[in-house]
Amino acid sequence: MQVATKLSHWQKILAIAWPLIVANSFWNIQLTIDRLFLGDYSTGALGAAVTVMGVFWTPMALLQQTAAYLMTFVAQFHGAKNFSMIGPAVWQAVYVSIVGGILFLLLIPAAQPIFLTFGHPPELLSLEVDYFTAICWSALPTALLAVASGYYTGLERTRIIILINAFGMVVNAIFDYLLISGRHGFPELGIAGAGYATVIANAVAALFGLWLIFFREHHPLYRLRSSWRMDLHLMGRFLRFGLPAGAQWALEGLAFTVFLIIIGRLPEGAAALSASSIAVTLMMLSVLPAMGVAQAVSVMLGHKLGEKKPEEAAAIVRSGVHLTFLYIAVVGATFVLFPNFYLGWFENKRDLELWSRVSSMATILLLFVAFFTFFDSLNLMFSFALKGAGDTRFVSLVALLLPWPLMVIPSWLLRDMQGAIYWAWAAASLFGVTQAVIFWQRFAGGKWKRMSVIDEPVV
Repeated sequence: MQVATKLSHWQKILAIAWPLIVANSFWNIQLTIDRLFLGDYSTGALGAAVTVMGVFWTPMALLQQTAAYLMTFVAQFHGAKNFSMIGPAVWQAVYVSIVGGILFLLLIPAAQPIFLTFGHPPELLSLEVDYFTAICWSALPTALLAVASGYYTGLERTRIIILINAFGMVVNAIFDYLLISGRHGFPELGIAGAGYATVIANAVAALFGLWLIFFREHHPLYRLRSSWRMDLHLMGRFLRFGLPAGAQWALEGLAFTVFLIIIGRLPEGAAALSASSIAVTLMMLSVLPAMGVAQAVSVMLGHKLGEKKPEEAAAIVRSGVHLTFLYIAVVGATFVLFPNFYLGWFENKRDLELWSRVSSMATILLLFVAFFTFFDSLNLMFSFALKGAGDTRFVSLVALLLPWPLMVIPSWLLRDMQGAIYWAWAAASLFGVTQAVIFWQRFAGGKWKRMSVIDEPVV
Protein backbone atom coordinates (compact mmCIF):
# COMPACT_ATOMS: atom_id res chain seq x y z
CA MET A 1 0.00 0.00 0.00
CA GLN A 2 2.81 2.41 0.91
CA VAL A 3 4.66 1.57 -2.32
CA ALA A 4 1.53 2.23 -4.37
CA THR A 5 0.97 5.54 -2.57
CA LYS A 6 4.56 6.60 -3.16
CA LEU A 7 4.33 5.72 -6.86
CA SER A 8 1.10 7.73 -7.07
CA HIS A 9 2.84 10.71 -5.48
CA TRP A 10 5.77 10.40 -7.85
CA GLN A 11 3.44 10.35 -10.85
CA LYS A 12 1.52 13.40 -9.66
CA ILE A 13 4.70 15.31 -8.76
CA LEU A 14 6.29 14.56 -12.13
CA ALA A 15 3.10 15.49 -13.99
CA ILE A 16 3.23 18.95 -12.42
CA ALA A 17 7.02 19.23 -12.30
CA TRP A 18 8.12 18.34 -15.81
CA PRO A 19 6.53 21.41 -17.44
CA LEU A 20 8.07 23.56 -14.70
CA ILE A 21 11.44 21.94 -15.32
CA VAL A 22 11.16 22.67 -19.03
CA ALA A 23 9.90 26.21 -18.41
CA ASN A 24 12.67 26.93 -15.89
CA SER A 25 15.13 25.45 -18.36
CA PHE A 26 14.04 27.99 -20.93
CA TRP A 27 14.74 30.83 -18.50
CA ASN A 28 18.16 29.44 -17.59
CA ILE A 29 18.91 28.57 -21.19
CA GLN A 30 18.09 32.21 -21.90
CA LEU A 31 20.82 33.24 -19.44
CA THR A 32 23.17 30.63 -20.87
CA ILE A 33 22.54 31.89 -24.42
CA ASP A 34 23.39 35.39 -23.20
CA ARG A 35 26.67 34.12 -21.80
CA LEU A 36 27.51 32.01 -24.82
CA PHE A 37 27.07 35.03 -27.11
CA LEU A 38 29.02 37.20 -24.65
CA GLY A 39 31.75 34.59 -24.27
CA ASP A 40 32.20 34.58 -28.02
CA TYR A 41 32.14 38.39 -28.08
CA SER A 42 34.53 38.92 -25.14
CA THR A 43 35.75 36.80 -22.21
CA GLY A 44 35.79 39.98 -20.12
CA ALA A 45 32.12 40.56 -20.92
CA LEU A 46 31.37 37.05 -19.68
CA GLY A 47 32.93 37.79 -16.29
CA ALA A 48 31.23 41.19 -16.06
CA ALA A 49 27.83 39.63 -16.78
CA VAL A 50 28.13 37.35 -13.74
CA THR A 51 29.05 40.22 -11.42
CA VAL A 52 26.18 42.35 -12.71
CA MET A 53 23.63 39.57 -12.44
CA GLY A 54 24.71 39.07 -8.84
CA VAL A 55 24.07 42.74 -8.03
CA PHE A 56 20.90 42.85 -10.12
CA TRP A 57 19.53 39.61 -8.68
CA THR A 58 19.53 40.84 -5.08
CA PRO A 59 16.70 43.40 -5.49
CA MET A 60 15.22 41.53 -8.45
CA ALA A 61 14.79 38.36 -6.40
CA LEU A 62 12.92 40.29 -3.74
CA LEU A 63 10.50 41.64 -6.35
CA GLN A 64 10.21 38.56 -8.54
CA GLN A 65 9.84 36.00 -5.75
CA THR A 66 7.40 38.19 -3.84
CA ALA A 67 5.24 38.38 -6.97
CA ALA A 68 5.70 34.64 -7.58
CA TYR A 69 4.41 33.87 -4.08
CA LEU A 70 1.01 34.25 -5.70
CA MET A 71 1.47 30.53 -6.40
CA THR A 72 0.93 29.68 -2.72
CA PHE A 73 -2.16 31.87 -2.36
CA VAL A 74 -3.73 30.39 -5.49
CA ALA A 75 -2.89 26.83 -4.37
CA GLN A 76 -4.35 27.26 -0.89
CA PHE A 77 -7.44 29.16 -2.07
CA HIS A 78 -8.03 26.47 -4.69
CA GLY A 79 -7.53 23.64 -2.20
CA ALA A 80 -9.99 25.31 0.18
CA LYS A 81 -12.44 25.75 -2.74
CA ASN A 82 -12.49 29.51 -2.09
CA PHE A 83 -12.31 30.18 -5.82
CA SER A 84 -13.61 33.76 -5.73
CA MET A 85 -10.46 34.92 -3.90
CA ILE A 86 -8.08 33.81 -6.65
CA GLY A 87 -8.73 36.87 -8.83
CA PRO A 88 -8.13 39.37 -6.01
CA ALA A 89 -4.88 37.60 -5.15
CA VAL A 90 -3.72 37.88 -8.77
CA TRP A 91 -4.38 41.62 -8.80
CA GLN A 92 -2.43 42.20 -5.58
CA ALA A 93 0.55 40.47 -7.19
CA VAL A 94 0.16 42.64 -10.31
CA TYR A 95 0.20 45.82 -8.22
CA VAL A 96 3.30 44.68 -6.32
CA SER A 97 5.01 44.03 -9.67
CA ILE A 98 4.14 47.42 -11.15
CA VAL A 99 5.24 49.45 -8.11
CA GLY A 100 8.39 47.39 -7.64
CA GLY A 101 9.31 47.56 -11.32
CA ILE A 102 9.03 51.35 -11.38
CA LEU A 103 11.05 51.74 -8.17
CA PHE A 104 13.71 49.47 -9.66
CA LEU A 105 14.59 52.13 -12.25
CA LEU A 106 15.88 54.34 -9.42
CA LEU A 107 18.92 52.03 -9.29
CA ILE A 108 20.13 53.12 -12.73
CA PRO A 109 21.74 56.42 -11.57
CA ALA A 110 23.50 54.44 -8.82
CA ALA A 111 25.16 52.00 -11.24
CA GLN A 112 28.50 53.82 -11.48
CA PRO A 113 28.94 54.32 -7.70
CA ILE A 114 27.89 50.72 -6.98
CA PHE A 115 30.41 49.12 -9.29
CA LEU A 116 33.18 51.58 -8.41
CA THR A 117 33.18 50.08 -4.92
CA PHE A 118 34.22 46.69 -6.33
CA GLY A 119 37.67 47.93 -7.31
CA HIS A 120 37.57 46.19 -10.68
CA PRO A 121 39.75 47.41 -13.60
CA PRO A 122 38.31 50.33 -15.64
CA GLU A 123 37.55 48.18 -18.68
CA LEU A 124 35.56 45.73 -16.53
CA LEU A 125 33.81 48.59 -14.71
CA SER A 126 32.57 50.06 -17.99
CA LEU A 127 31.12 46.71 -19.05
CA GLU A 128 29.40 46.25 -15.68
CA VAL A 129 27.75 49.68 -15.74
CA ASP A 130 26.51 49.24 -19.32
CA TYR A 131 24.98 45.84 -18.62
CA PHE A 132 23.39 46.85 -15.31
CA THR A 133 21.81 49.96 -16.85
CA ALA A 134 20.23 47.86 -19.58
CA ILE A 135 19.06 44.96 -17.42
CA CYS A 136 17.30 47.20 -14.87
CA TRP A 137 14.58 47.87 -17.46
CA SER A 138 13.66 44.17 -17.33
CA ALA A 139 12.50 44.29 -13.67
CA LEU A 140 8.86 45.16 -14.35
CA PRO A 141 8.24 42.61 -17.13
CA THR A 142 10.14 39.94 -15.18
CA ALA A 143 7.90 40.46 -12.15
CA LEU A 144 4.74 40.33 -14.28
CA LEU A 145 6.03 37.17 -15.89
CA ALA A 146 6.38 35.72 -12.37
CA VAL A 147 2.73 36.61 -11.72
CA ALA A 148 1.60 34.68 -14.79
CA SER A 149 3.74 31.69 -13.88
CA GLY A 150 2.61 31.79 -10.24
CA TYR A 151 -1.06 31.81 -11.25
CA TYR A 152 -0.81 28.76 -13.49
CA THR A 153 1.52 26.91 -11.13
CA GLY A 154 -0.87 27.42 -8.22
CA LEU A 155 -3.64 25.86 -10.31
CA GLU A 156 -1.31 22.94 -11.22
CA ARG A 157 -1.71 23.92 -14.88
CA THR A 158 1.99 24.04 -15.52
CA ARG A 159 2.11 23.01 -19.16
CA ILE A 160 1.00 26.43 -20.33
CA ILE A 161 4.06 27.96 -18.62
CA ILE A 162 6.22 26.12 -21.16
CA LEU A 163 4.58 28.07 -23.96
CA ILE A 164 5.02 31.40 -22.17
CA ASN A 165 8.70 30.85 -21.33
CA ALA A 166 9.54 29.31 -24.71
CA PHE A 167 8.16 32.42 -26.37
CA GLY A 168 10.45 34.59 -24.26
CA MET A 169 13.50 32.39 -24.84
CA VAL A 170 13.16 32.51 -28.63
CA VAL A 171 12.75 36.29 -28.61
CA ASN A 172 15.79 36.63 -26.33
CA ALA A 173 18.00 34.49 -28.57
CA ILE A 174 16.97 36.49 -31.65
CA PHE A 175 17.80 39.84 -30.06
CA ASP A 176 21.03 38.52 -28.51
CA TYR A 177 22.10 37.64 -32.03
CA LEU A 178 21.04 41.02 -33.41
CA LEU A 179 22.16 43.40 -30.66
CA ILE A 180 25.36 42.03 -29.10
CA SER A 181 27.48 41.99 -32.27
CA GLY A 182 25.26 44.24 -34.40
CA ARG A 183 23.80 42.21 -37.24
CA HIS A 184 21.30 42.92 -40.05
CA GLY A 185 21.38 46.68 -39.53
CA PHE A 186 21.03 46.62 -35.73
CA PRO A 187 23.61 48.55 -33.66
CA GLU A 188 26.51 46.70 -32.01
CA LEU A 189 25.68 47.17 -28.33
CA GLY A 190 27.99 44.50 -26.89
CA ILE A 191 27.16 43.53 -23.33
CA ALA A 192 24.34 46.13 -23.18
CA GLY A 193 22.73 44.32 -26.11
CA ALA A 194 22.39 41.20 -23.96
CA GLY A 195 20.59 43.26 -21.34
CA TYR A 196 18.18 44.87 -23.79
CA ALA A 197 17.50 41.47 -25.38
CA THR A 198 16.36 40.27 -21.94
CA VAL A 199 14.13 43.33 -21.54
CA ILE A 200 12.40 42.74 -24.87
CA ALA A 201 12.04 39.00 -24.34
CA ASN A 202 10.55 39.25 -20.84
CA ALA A 203 8.19 42.04 -21.88
CA VAL A 204 6.84 39.95 -24.76
CA ALA A 205 6.49 36.84 -22.57
CA ALA A 206 4.80 38.78 -19.73
CA LEU A 207 2.25 40.39 -22.03
CA PHE A 208 1.50 37.01 -23.56
CA GLY A 209 1.04 35.42 -20.12
CA LEU A 210 -1.27 38.17 -18.86
CA TRP A 211 -3.30 38.06 -22.07
CA LEU A 212 -3.84 34.32 -21.51
CA ILE A 213 -4.98 34.89 -17.92
CA PHE A 214 -7.37 37.80 -18.43
CA PHE A 215 -8.65 37.25 -21.98
CA ARG A 216 -7.82 33.93 -23.66
CA GLU A 217 -8.56 31.67 -20.66
CA HIS A 218 -10.61 33.95 -18.45
CA HIS A 219 -12.36 32.00 -15.65
CA PRO A 220 -15.43 33.90 -14.27
CA LEU A 221 -15.48 31.82 -11.07
CA TYR A 222 -12.11 33.30 -10.09
CA ARG A 223 -13.27 36.94 -10.53
CA LEU A 224 -10.19 37.76 -12.58
CA ARG A 225 -11.61 40.82 -14.32
CA SER A 226 -14.00 42.15 -11.70
CA SER A 227 -11.65 42.20 -8.68
CA TRP A 228 -9.14 44.75 -9.96
CA ARG A 229 -9.50 47.06 -6.94
CA MET A 230 -6.79 46.90 -4.32
CA ASP A 231 -7.79 44.80 -1.30
CA LEU A 232 -5.82 46.24 1.62
CA HIS A 233 -6.44 43.25 3.89
CA LEU A 234 -5.41 40.75 1.22
CA MET A 235 -2.48 42.95 0.17
CA GLY A 236 -1.32 43.00 3.78
CA ARG A 237 -1.38 39.19 3.96
CA PHE A 238 0.29 38.93 0.55
CA LEU A 239 3.16 41.16 1.65
CA ARG A 240 3.34 39.54 5.09
CA PHE A 241 4.11 36.16 3.57
CA GLY A 242 5.41 37.11 0.14
CA LEU A 243 8.08 39.62 1.17
CA PRO A 244 9.93 37.15 3.45
CA ALA A 245 9.71 34.55 0.67
CA GLY A 246 11.29 37.02 -1.72
CA ALA A 247 13.76 38.14 0.93
CA GLN A 248 15.21 34.63 1.14
CA TRP A 249 16.29 34.79 -2.48
CA ALA A 250 17.42 38.40 -2.18
CA LEU A 251 19.53 37.80 0.93
CA GLU A 252 21.15 34.70 -0.50
CA GLY A 253 21.71 36.60 -3.75
CA LEU A 254 23.36 39.46 -1.87
CA ALA A 255 25.68 37.11 -0.03
CA PHE A 256 26.58 35.29 -3.22
CA THR A 257 27.19 38.61 -4.99
CA VAL A 258 29.70 39.63 -2.32
CA PHE A 259 31.21 36.16 -2.64
CA LEU A 260 31.72 36.73 -6.39
CA ILE A 261 33.11 40.21 -5.76
CA ILE A 262 35.73 38.67 -3.47
CA ILE A 263 36.60 36.16 -6.18
CA GLY A 264 36.89 38.98 -8.72
CA ARG A 265 39.49 40.68 -6.49
CA LEU A 266 41.73 37.63 -6.09
CA PRO A 267 45.22 37.79 -7.66
CA GLU A 268 43.84 35.76 -10.59
CA GLY A 269 40.61 37.74 -10.51
CA ALA A 270 39.72 37.75 -14.22
CA ALA A 271 40.29 34.02 -14.65
CA ALA A 272 38.75 33.17 -11.28
CA LEU A 273 35.62 35.20 -12.02
CA SER A 274 35.16 33.68 -15.48
CA ALA A 275 35.70 30.16 -14.10
CA SER A 276 33.16 30.87 -11.37
CA SER A 277 30.80 32.20 -14.03
CA ILE A 278 30.97 28.88 -15.82
CA ALA A 279 30.50 26.98 -12.54
CA VAL A 280 27.49 29.08 -11.53
CA THR A 281 25.89 28.75 -14.97
CA LEU A 282 26.24 24.96 -14.93
CA MET A 283 25.06 24.79 -11.33
CA MET A 284 21.92 26.74 -12.22
CA LEU A 285 21.22 24.41 -15.13
CA SER A 286 21.81 21.29 -13.03
CA VAL A 287 19.37 22.19 -10.26
CA LEU A 288 16.51 22.99 -12.64
CA PRO A 289 14.82 19.58 -12.31
CA ALA A 290 15.21 19.73 -8.53
CA MET A 291 13.65 23.20 -8.53
CA GLY A 292 10.77 22.00 -10.71
CA VAL A 293 10.10 19.11 -8.33
CA ALA A 294 10.31 21.50 -5.34
CA GLN A 295 7.81 23.88 -6.95
CA ALA A 296 5.44 21.01 -7.72
CA VAL A 297 5.72 19.72 -4.16
CA SER A 298 5.07 23.22 -2.79
CA VAL A 299 1.87 23.57 -4.82
CA MET A 300 0.63 20.10 -3.88
CA LEU A 301 1.41 20.85 -0.24
CA GLY A 302 -0.54 24.11 -0.50
CA HIS A 303 -3.54 22.29 -1.90
CA LYS A 304 -3.43 19.69 0.88
CA LEU A 305 -3.16 22.37 3.56
CA GLY A 306 -6.12 24.16 1.97
CA GLU A 307 -7.99 20.87 2.30
CA LYS A 308 -6.76 20.53 5.93
CA LYS A 309 -4.74 17.36 5.19
CA PRO A 310 -1.24 18.09 6.55
CA GLU A 311 -0.14 14.44 6.84
CA GLU A 312 -0.77 13.87 3.15
CA ALA A 313 1.24 17.03 2.47
CA ALA A 314 4.18 15.62 4.47
CA ALA A 315 4.08 12.36 2.49
CA ILE A 316 4.22 14.33 -0.77
CA VAL A 317 7.35 16.17 0.38
CA ARG A 318 9.07 12.90 1.28
CA SER A 319 8.31 11.54 -2.18
CA GLY A 320 9.78 14.69 -3.71
CA VAL A 321 13.00 14.22 -1.74
CA HIS A 322 13.37 10.66 -3.04
CA LEU A 323 12.92 11.79 -6.63
CA THR A 324 15.48 14.54 -6.19
CA PHE A 325 18.05 12.16 -4.73
CA LEU A 326 17.84 9.89 -7.76
CA TYR A 327 18.33 12.74 -10.21
CA ILE A 328 21.07 14.75 -8.55
CA ALA A 329 23.33 11.74 -7.99
CA VAL A 330 23.44 11.11 -11.73
CA VAL A 331 24.05 14.74 -12.70
CA GLY A 332 26.76 15.22 -10.09
CA ALA A 333 28.61 12.20 -11.45
CA THR A 334 28.73 13.73 -14.95
CA PHE A 335 30.44 16.86 -13.60
CA VAL A 336 33.16 14.68 -12.09
CA LEU A 337 33.56 12.25 -14.99
CA PHE A 338 33.03 14.48 -18.04
CA PRO A 339 34.10 18.06 -17.21
CA ASN A 340 35.45 18.78 -20.70
CA PHE A 341 32.02 18.14 -22.19
CA TYR A 342 30.66 21.10 -20.25
CA LEU A 343 33.69 23.37 -20.56
CA GLY A 344 33.62 23.06 -24.33
CA TRP A 345 30.43 25.12 -24.35
CA PHE A 346 32.30 28.21 -23.14
CA GLU A 347 35.67 27.96 -24.91
CA ASN A 348 36.97 31.21 -26.39
CA LYS A 349 39.78 30.70 -28.90
CA ARG A 350 40.44 34.43 -29.23
CA ASP A 351 42.31 34.52 -25.91
CA LEU A 352 43.79 31.07 -25.48
CA GLU A 353 46.11 32.07 -22.64
CA LEU A 354 43.24 33.32 -20.48
CA TRP A 355 41.03 30.40 -21.49
CA SER A 356 43.74 27.93 -20.44
CA ARG A 357 43.72 29.35 -16.90
CA VAL A 358 39.93 29.55 -16.82
CA SER A 359 39.40 25.95 -17.95
CA SER A 360 41.96 24.63 -15.47
CA MET A 361 40.16 26.35 -12.59
CA ALA A 362 36.70 25.44 -13.85
CA THR A 363 37.55 21.74 -14.01
CA ILE A 364 38.20 21.73 -10.26
CA LEU A 365 35.23 23.98 -9.52
CA LEU A 366 32.95 21.41 -11.14
CA LEU A 367 33.92 19.00 -8.35
CA PHE A 368 32.58 21.53 -5.86
CA VAL A 369 29.47 22.05 -7.99
CA ALA A 370 28.78 18.29 -7.94
CA PHE A 371 28.90 18.34 -4.14
CA PHE A 372 27.11 21.66 -3.71
CA THR A 373 24.16 20.82 -5.95
CA PHE A 374 23.37 17.67 -3.97
CA PHE A 375 22.68 19.70 -0.84
CA ASP A 376 21.27 22.67 -2.74
CA SER A 377 18.57 20.38 -4.10
CA LEU A 378 17.59 19.57 -0.51
CA ASN A 379 17.58 23.30 0.28
CA LEU A 380 15.17 23.85 -2.58
CA MET A 381 12.89 21.00 -1.57
CA PHE A 382 12.53 21.88 2.10
CA SER A 383 12.53 25.67 1.67
CA PHE A 384 9.79 25.48 -0.98
CA ALA A 385 7.81 23.14 1.28
CA LEU A 386 8.12 25.51 4.23
CA LYS A 387 7.20 28.53 2.10
CA GLY A 388 4.28 26.63 0.59
CA ALA A 389 2.86 26.36 4.10
CA GLY A 390 3.58 29.98 5.00
CA ASP A 391 6.73 29.52 7.09
CA THR A 392 8.45 32.28 5.15
CA ARG A 393 9.88 34.26 8.06
CA PHE A 394 11.99 31.36 9.27
CA VAL A 395 13.33 30.72 5.77
CA SER A 396 14.28 34.39 5.32
CA LEU A 397 15.91 34.49 8.78
CA VAL A 398 18.17 31.59 7.84
CA ALA A 399 19.08 33.38 4.60
CA LEU A 400 19.96 36.49 6.61
CA LEU A 401 22.13 34.84 9.26
CA LEU A 402 23.78 31.81 7.66
CA PRO A 403 25.70 32.68 4.45
CA TRP A 404 27.89 35.44 5.89
CA PRO A 405 29.73 33.54 8.66
CA LEU A 406 29.93 30.31 6.64
CA MET A 407 30.62 31.50 3.07
CA VAL A 408 31.37 35.22 2.67
CA ILE A 409 33.61 35.99 5.65
CA PRO A 410 35.76 32.82 5.30
CA SER A 411 36.25 33.59 1.58
CA TRP A 412 37.47 37.08 2.46
CA LEU A 413 39.76 35.86 5.26
CA LEU A 414 41.33 33.23 2.98
CA ARG A 415 41.65 35.47 -0.07
CA ASP A 416 45.45 35.69 0.10
CA MET A 417 46.06 31.96 0.49
CA GLN A 418 47.34 29.80 -2.32
CA GLY A 419 44.37 28.36 -4.18
CA ALA A 420 42.06 30.95 -2.63
CA ILE A 421 39.32 30.31 -5.22
CA TYR A 422 39.08 26.69 -4.09
CA TRP A 423 38.94 27.66 -0.42
CA ALA A 424 36.13 30.06 -1.30
CA TRP A 425 34.11 27.37 -3.04
CA ALA A 426 34.74 25.02 -0.13
CA ALA A 427 33.20 27.64 2.15
CA ALA A 428 30.22 27.92 -0.20
CA SER A 429 29.78 24.15 -0.01
CA LEU A 430 29.85 24.28 3.80
CA PHE A 431 27.09 26.87 3.71
CA GLY A 432 24.98 24.67 1.43
CA VAL A 433 25.34 21.63 3.69
CA THR A 434 24.50 23.55 6.87
CA GLN A 435 21.47 25.23 5.33
CA ALA A 436 20.12 21.90 4.10
CA VAL A 437 20.35 20.39 7.59
CA ILE A 438 18.58 23.39 9.19
CA PHE A 439 15.69 23.38 6.71
CA TRP A 440 15.32 19.61 7.07
CA GLN A 441 15.13 19.89 10.85
CA ARG A 442 12.59 22.70 10.62
CA PHE A 443 10.42 20.63 8.32
CA ALA A 444 10.74 17.53 10.51
CA GLY A 445 9.58 19.60 13.51
CA GLY A 446 6.14 19.88 11.90
CA LYS A 447 5.21 23.44 12.94
CA TRP A 448 4.38 24.20 9.31
CA LYS A 449 1.40 21.80 9.51
CA ARG A 450 -0.54 24.37 11.56
CA MET A 451 0.18 27.28 9.19
CA SER A 452 -1.89 28.90 6.43
CA VAL A 453 -1.55 32.00 4.28
CA ILE A 454 -5.31 32.31 3.69
CA ASP A 455 -6.51 31.90 7.29
CA GLU A 456 -5.51 33.60 10.50
CA PRO A 457 -2.58 31.67 12.05
CA VAL A 458 -3.21 28.98 14.66
CA VAL A 459 -1.00 29.56 17.71
